[in-house]
Amino acid sequence: MKNIKQTLLVLVAVLSLISCKKFLTVNPKTEMPQDKLFSTEGGFKDALTGAYIQMNDKNAYGFAMTMGTVENLASSWDVVANTAEQRIGLFNFDDEIVRNRLSDIFKMEYKVIASVNAILAQIDQKKSVFKTSGMYETIKSECLTIRAYCHMDMLRLFGPSPANVNVGNMLPYVKVLSNVPNPGLPYETFKTALLQDLAEAEALVKDIDPITQYSLDELRKPGPQNAFNPTDTYMAFRYLRLNYYAIKALQARAYLWFNDKSRAYESAKVVIEAKNKDGKPKFRLGTAADMSAKDYLLTCEHIFGLYDFKLYTKYMENFANGNLKKGSSATTINGQLYGNTGTDIREANLWQLVVQANSAKTYVLRKYQVPEKQDIYQPDLKQIPMLRISELYLIGMESASAGEAAALWNTFRISRNLPPAPFPADPLQLELALLKEYRKEFYGEGQGFFAYKRLNAPKTSFLFAPSAATINYLLPLPATESVNF
Repeated sequence: MKNIKQTLLVLVAVLSLISCKKFLTVNPKTEMPQDKLFSTEGGFKDALTGAYIQMNDKNAYGFAMTMGTVENLASSWDVVANTAEQRIGLFNFDDEIVRNRLSDIFKMEYKVIASVNAILAQIDQKKSVFKTSGMYETIKSECLTIRAYCHMDMLRLFGPSPANVNVGNMLPYVKVLSNVPNPGLPYETFKTALLQDLAEAEALVKDIDPITQYSLDELRKPGPQNAFNPTDTYMAFRYLRLNYYAIKALQARAYLWFNDKSRAYESAKVVIEAKNKDGKPKFRLGTAADMSAKDYLLTCEHIFGLYDFKLYTKYMENFANGNLKKGSSATTINGQLYGNTGTDIREANLWQLVVQANSAKTYVLRKYQVPEKQDIYQPDLKQIPMLRISELYLIGMESASAGEAAALWNTFRISRNLPPAPFPADPLQLELALLKEYRKEFYGEGQGFFAYKRLNAPKTSFLFAPSAATINYLLPLPATESVNF
């Protein structure tokens, strides 16, 4: 982890991997021609690291797509009147500032896509520069998966609701760097391109990804004296990258969005049933013990976590200071979100009352209150959750057979310190129950709004929706709709 952390610290300062036709900007003062950057294996690794850093931008998963704008669409935070945050929660897409916020997300996501497309444009013809076994396949697979991940979120945010795919924006699925504008594609064409990227990515690493052979604990401790001793430590810490199981998890998310429940569960089941050599689950559901250890993000559940060495700073700047809060006491959250169970580990551990310097009381989420490592063997918890095993349990509850779904339901409930309960047999009741779980489980992670949109949930299903809001799942594209990278 130390090596990765040092690399990130350096690259976040100097690497702004912005693609164009001839050059990749490597730092503010110099430009490196693509043929030079991609003349070595190290150049490809640096370029891919740059794409992950871009994903952590404030207009992508570093804020807007996780704890910020997308959570405002779900009215997760208290807002001040006449602010952009309030107007986002009211679905006031005519407001210029709101449209700019959405445009910033759109542009940043496609900028990430452009970065991996720059790598993919070179990687096959430069295959001979790769000297480490499996590195070519790994980097190409991750690029394809990043491209699919970002396109999937652009579809979820700006595309039509799955309830009526014929009404809404057509989006570009960008595969090449070009000065020619990329037109929006029909829904089925976009879907096919996304699933093809994931299928190709899976085939590249299915038999070689270290995460299939080693536990998460072994992957975070590479070295000659340990179980995992890779030729290049770039192959360690696979849970911080879009690994084989992350591909399967993203397939499950995508198939559910496309209403292919059979394939959604088939993909989810691969990850849920993945085992280490000792027979223990590779990704386990978090428990009260994890919360007690201050792992509020439940990193044991992270199939893919985006590393962010500034995560505690983000907590202090956004949550601890009361900017992102819900109420001035536990009443709203405990009562309306969790139902005053008194036992749910999320209810008991994920929120705290913070008294501000002006004596104002704020009830804030402490999911991102991550402690610093005390020694090199302690897991580094500074991971933004991007794909979690708990989501796959919820997908299974919705897409598996009744018996399997009920088993997943109660396994999940027990992990959250809730007693077993009858599985909702009525489809409408199941939908309502799952919407509640998405809100409880992924608060501050940006997934709640997408659950509402996928199920075309009415306003009555929205938790905390303001009375003046008119739910609108059809978000506007930026004024300049064509994408040119």
